Amino acid sequence: MKPTLFVLAAGMGSRYGGLKQLDGLGPHGETIMDYSIYDAIKSGFGKVVFVIRKDFEADFREKILSKYEGHIPVEVVFQSVNDLPEGFTCPAERVKPWGTNHALLMGKDVINEPFAIINSDDYYGRNSFEVMARELSNLEPGSCGKYSMVGFKVGNTMSESGTVSRGVCETRDGNLTGVVERTSIGYNDKHEIAFTDENGQECILGFDTPVSMNFWGFTPDYFKHSEDFFVEFLRENIDKPKAEFFIPTLVNKLVNDGTATVKVLTTESKWFGVTYSADRQGVVDKFAELHATGVYPEKMF
Repeated sequence: MKPTLFVLAAGMGSRYGGLKQLDGLGPHGETIMDYSIYDAIKSGFGKVVFVIRKDFEADFREKILSKYEGHIPVEVVFQSVNDLPEGFTCPAERVKPWGTNHALLMGKDVINEPFAIINSDDYYGRNSFEVMARELSNLEPGSCGKYSMVGFKVGNTMSESGTVSRGVCETRDGNLTGVVERTSIGYNDKHEIAFTDENGQECILGFDTPVSMNFWGFTPDYFKHSEDFFVEFLRENIDKPKAEFFIPTLVNKLVNDGTATVKVLTTESKWFGVTYSADRQGVVDKFAELHATGVYPEKMF
């Protein structure tokens, strides 16, 4: 069975200043998602599921989904702050979504096969889809707890417009042992990649240090773990308006208690995206070059 690609497309992109999902950045108005879907099809994925918000469904279907008809089966699910387990009610002051792992839970009724999950506003590159599709396709039927992630080289994920936050991966024998979220990663005066740790010390990251760009591979059992842990999360955080249920939080737990292993897949792909509005022109230029050099055809869909 071909794996499914699950695309997180419900966020607003506050730092960018608008709906990045619908921004035409390619030479013919292509969105970043268009490149991800094209690369996924070429790499062997068999279905795409999008999680979005209900309030922009009409625009999304018209501008995004219509172009994929005849190329790959597509389904849409919706994320809402009010979609909570029985016994929990969303506080009135809660505006912020419940996080990436809550968004992932929205796919539990439509995904029954190994799947990969990505952000809608990140360009991951063809090779990253190839290594993930190969890993998921090679799993034994009924596999549980054998997860994976694409580990990007931090040097291939930087922004020239400002600092970035990255999940820095700790590994052993090719498997993930933990993800440590590091904020304000940027270039220092020596053009080294650096961040300041909790003790105020500058720490240097080597170019090849693996980081998570939220490109994960899971088997369907991950949904049950997510449901169970979300209840625990809500018991502790229901009244914290900014608390979010992130994928790495649950992954770390499952790895640490021995429930799952996460293989770190290496890639030479270069990430880029529009973290800041100043990034936009650089992304436009990169897509123009990828078309000009034949990586992508003039008309993808």
